[in-house]
Amino acid sequence: MSTIDSREFRRCCGRFATGVTIVTTEVDGERHGMTANGFMSVSLDPPLVLVSVGKKAKTHALLTQSMSYGLSILAEDQINLSNHFAGQPQPDLEIPWERFYENWVMQGSLAKISAKIVDAHDAGDHTLFIAEVIALDYTDGDPLLYYYTGYSSLILYNPSKK
Repeated sequence: MSTIDSREFRRCCGRFATGVTIVTTEVDGERHGMTANGFMSVSLDPPLVLVSVGKKAKTHALLTQSMSYGLSILAEDQINLSNHFAGQPQPDLEIPWERFYENWVMQGSLAKISAKIVDAHDAGDHTLFIAEVIALDYTDGDPLLYYYTGYSSLILYNPSKK
């Protein structure tokens, strides 16, 4: 049993800036999504990605049913979408769903991935859903970032320019 306080652990790890994604899936013809920053690429060959989902999250059960997900890496102007799928409903928000191969993603995102789950690993109070990428697309733009307790902006640092 750990002696680390979970709130302190969360505050500590919050010092790591991350991008913001929306993980989407479809079950019985109904689309679902959740905001997540627990995302990473795992392998180039085969192309694998991973999302970490809390076992108590509704999306957890849905992913085990659908065995696939779409992933949208959000642009900085998509804060309302992030908040909406993080459980803070946004009045009058029109969800920009877009069918992308076998999954749904968000129009206007910087990157979109369609993937099939190939493995799931128990990790404490979360499950790591590893999926093989079946399609991807991306564009240039500024990402939506999350740092500590809120959203942040990207500032590019180039020491060669003075």
